[in-house]
Amino acid sequence: MCRLFGLSAAPKRVHATFWLLEAPDSLAEQSRRDPDGTGLGIFTVDGAPHVDKRPLAAYMDQQFAQEAKQCVSTTFIAHVRYASTGGLDPHNTHPFQQHGRLFAHNGVIENLARLETELGDYRDLVIGDTDSERFFALITKHIDANGGDVTAGITGAARWVADTLPLYAINLVLTTPTELWALRYPDTHELFVLERAAGGSTGGRHLEHASTAGRIRARSGALAEHPAVVVASERMDEDPGWRALGPGELLHVDRQLIATYRTAVDRPPRHLLALGQLNAHAAASQSRA
Repeated sequence: MCRLFGLSAAPKRVHATFWLLEAPDSLAEQSRRDPDGTGLGIFTVDGAPHVDKRPLAAYMDQQFAQEAKQCVSTTFIAHVRYASTGGLDPHNTHPFQQHGRLFAHNGVIENLARLETELGDYRDLVIGDTDSERFFALITKHIDANGGDVTAGITGAARWVADTLPLYAINLVLTTPTELWALRYPDTHELFVLERAAGGSTGGRHLEHASTAGRIRARSGALAEHPAVVVASERMDEDPGWRALGPGELLHVDRQLIATYRTAVDRPPRHLLALGQLNAHAAASQSRA
């Protein structure tokens, strides 16, 4: 299953170090479970998005998988990909950039021809082959239609997909230089949020997060002294503050690190796909194993 990770320390720019697909027990074995790409997205001091991503499995490029990616940003987004649509190509590797925003997704959306028809001129934003990038373009279209309101854009796009297209899941994280959004829909995959106090639950402790499968690890000494909000596909440490977003629940973290929650989609998908209805590769990409 693809792994999502998002972090906001707004309004503070903090140093952080990421390791993607670093598996302490067996790098080759772990990376073959998510073999299609890794990516990390940040924003420079002037607000420009910067993405470091590779479409290669860790067992094919162990140096990249084991290298520490050190960076400074207010918001961060990381993704480990197991492709459901689109091959091994940089254009298919998350996160994606559109209109100064970064986006990563875990799920499956089908009937992409219908989705492309809905995109209209926004189809020009799509470079690769994935359902994820097309869904992002739909969100961008809805953001523009709502005068730049990202919350309304995500909500409108998610509702349209839920009502119109066959889907398995559309969990997502979207970031700007100062804000973060995360949506879990429907209840197929979990998505967790932690509103972390400075120093964590015990105080004075730096951030040290690691997925149990060894796919993503993040560290920030600065967060011993500054609060943060973290979103991840799984609980990443022992902090009791982790909680699962509800199905259809949308998180928004603003530029002052204030988190708000709302129900973006209050109904089940009209065409919910079961795992057995996906093609073999898509089904493998969504496996919890």
